[in-house]
This record gives sequence, C-alpha cells and structure tokens, in this order.
Amino acid sequence: MTSQTSALNEQKSVQNKRMHWAMVLVAMLCLLVSNGMTLTAITAFDSALLAEFTDWSRGDLKLRGLITLVVTGLLAPVIGILIDRVGVKSLIMAGSVILGAATFAYGTITEIKHMYYIHMAFGVVLLACGLNVAVILVSNWFVKLRGTAIGIAVMGTSLGGALLAPLFGSWMADGMSWREAFQLAALIPTVLFVLAALLVKNRPADVGLVAYGMENSNAEQQDISQHGMEYKDAIKTKSFWSIALIAMFTFYCLLGLQANLILHLQDLGFDIQSAAAGLAMLFTPALIGKFAFGLIADKIKGKKVLYSNLSLMLVGLIALIFSGKDTVLLAVAIIGFAWGGFYTLFQLNAIDSFGLKASGKLLGTITVLDAFGGGLGIFVTGKMFDVYGSYQPAFIVFTALTALAVVLISQIKKHV
Repeated sequence: MTSQTSALNEQKSVQNKRMHWAMVLVAMLCLLVSNGMTLTAITAFDSALLAEFTDWSRGDLKLRGLITLVVTGLLAPVIGILIDRVGVKSLIMAGSVILGAATFAYGTITEIKHMYYIHMAFGVVLLACGLNVAVILVSNWFVKLRGTAIGIAVMGTSLGGALLAPLFGSWMADGMSWREAFQLAALIPTVLFVLAALLVKNRPADVGLVAYGMENSNAEQQDISQHGMEYKDAIKTKSFWSIALIAMFTFYCLLGLQANLILHLQDLGFDIQSAAAGLAMLFTPALIGKFAFGLIADKIKGKKVLYSNLSLMLVGLIALIFSGKDTVLLAVAIIGFAWGGFYTLFQLNAIDSFGLKASGKLLGTITVLDAFGGGLGIFVTGKMFDVYGSYQPAFIVFTALTALAVVLISQIKKHV
C-alpha cells in the first residue's frame, strides 16, 4: 500500500511539473505571436508597402512603430493593474482576438492613417499578450529555475522574427500579394487563443499547486505572488529608475535596428527573401542567448553577467557601424546573441530586485519608458535615413545609448 501511494505521488508530481512547463510554453507562444506580428516579422512587408504607396517615406512608414509603442507606454500602468487584479488568462485571450482582427484589417488599408489606426490596436496587443504578461505568468509558477523558465519564455520574441519573417517573405517571393499575406497571417493568433483558453492558470494556487521549487519548503502553502516590495516603495529606489532607463536605451537600439534591418540589408544589395532571412540572423542567435543566459542566471547571481552581456552588445553595435555586405550579418548575429541574454536578465533583475507583489504595476511603469524608447528608436532611425540617406548616424546613436546603459548597471541593487 505504501509503495502504491508513493507511485501515485510520484506520478502526480510529474503531472504537476508538466503543468508548470506548459505555462512556459504558452508564455513563449504569446511572445512569438504578439511581438512577431506587431514589431519584428511585420517588417518583411516594408518594401512591398513602400513600392505600392510611393508617396510614403521610410520615416512615414516607421512612425507606425512609434504609435504602437506610445499606446503601449500610455496604457501600460492600466494593464499592469489589470494583471495584478484579474490575472493573465483573460488578457491573453482578448489580445489574441484583437491581433487577429487588426492583422486581417491590415490587408485592406488604402491610406496611411488606416495603418496608423491598426498600429494603435497593436499597442494594446503588446500589453494584453506581450512581455509583461508572459514574464509574470512564468514568475508566478517558478521559484527554482525561474531564470531558465523566463529565458525559455522570452525566446518567443526571437522566434517571432526568426520564424515568421522568413515565412512572410517566402509567401511574397512565391507570388502572394502583401494584402493576401496579411489576411492569411490573421489566422495565426487563433492558436494562441485556444491554448490560453485550455491551458492557462493564473497561479498555481488556483489549481491547488505551488510554484516550482517550493514543494518541499516550509512556505509551500504560501502564495509567492504576494511577496515583495510595495509599488510606492519600489519606485523611490535608484535600482528601479536604473532598470527603467536601461530598458529605454536598449529597447531604442534593438527595436530601431530590427524595424529597419530588412531595408538596410536591401540597401546593401540583398533581395527581399535574403533580407527577410537576414532578419533571422538577429533573432536566431538571440534564441541561444536567452536560453544560455537564463541558465547562467540560475547559477551566477549579481550583475557580472549583465555587465558582460551589454558590453558584448556594444561590441556588436560598433562592428555594425563599419560593416558592409560581407560582414553585416556577423555584426547582427553578435548583437542578437547579446540582446537575447539581456532580455532575459533584464526581466529577471526586475523580478528579483522587487519581488512579485506589485510586479504588474512595476513592469507596467518600466514599460512606459521602454515603449517610448523602442518607439522612438523605430521612428527616429527611419527619419535619420530620410535626412542622411544612410543608417550609419543612427547606428552611432545606438552605440552611445548602449554605453550609457552599461554605466547604469552599477546602480541596480536587490531590495527583497
């Protein structure tokens, strides 16, 4: 009887762990779909849009990214409150519906204002089923291996660019119009909606479980989502504002680069299919970086890894300034690998520094700055090309901002 009970307990433990990792899978898919379809892979359509709407400049086109991220920034505190109060499941499902409808509408636009309206909806999508939702979902389900779990989840942002951009590029290379491609892509969020409806639970306590790593602790009945600093106390710290500014500067650089990379590669002589595949050279190494640095973060605590990570990104950006057609993809790969690691460590540092108690509001507030930074990066980089006829001045700005971010790491402290 004892051995039978032990076997049943072991089987239940395995099933429980599967549920924990299922949350990671859904979080990763959230980021693959939301980021890929609103920020990264969507750039595969840029040359087709500019060819049809000949009166649009690159700055006009890239203003859409600023609109998306301004909406994200303005609404982030509201969504942060909703995350804390109603949980992530309903938000993911709502975001999936909005994304599908907006993507289908993209294939019908006839004026630039129509595109801008759609990108306002994309801003809501990034909040409802984007980064903050994914990170908080995973953090609620993991204590042990949290760095690894977040690293796997945020791989979704890279997968969105690595998988969807070449897919969209191949559709158009095979003769599909950009309008048809958008309307076909509108089916993709359906998968996310169904998985969220069937699998997602906001917290382990909702189904009588505990976070991974707390099974044998004295605190196993406690809800870790209630541990950490109050919002009003956290925002008074240097750590909080250092994290927020680092996010703003680095998001400016990375989003500015990824949104203009396909056009830059085409300027260097790549065709549309090769340029779309070239975008994967930013995101595929980022996949490795996110997973690798997630593992490292579980072994090595503190800021040393973050320093090395952003320093490597700085090296890649300097190389990008001097790169031609033969070397540009190597520079892009270095940046992607470093950015992938930073993306994991940045989220982990925010959670580890302040805990989960007010994580929705704290990450929401940080999102205000990183969204404005990312949006400005997309728009200003395009505008700088219009002014200078080259992306080189914009790449110099990326380098300077990343150097400032490295300096700010020294101000981050652990408060819980």
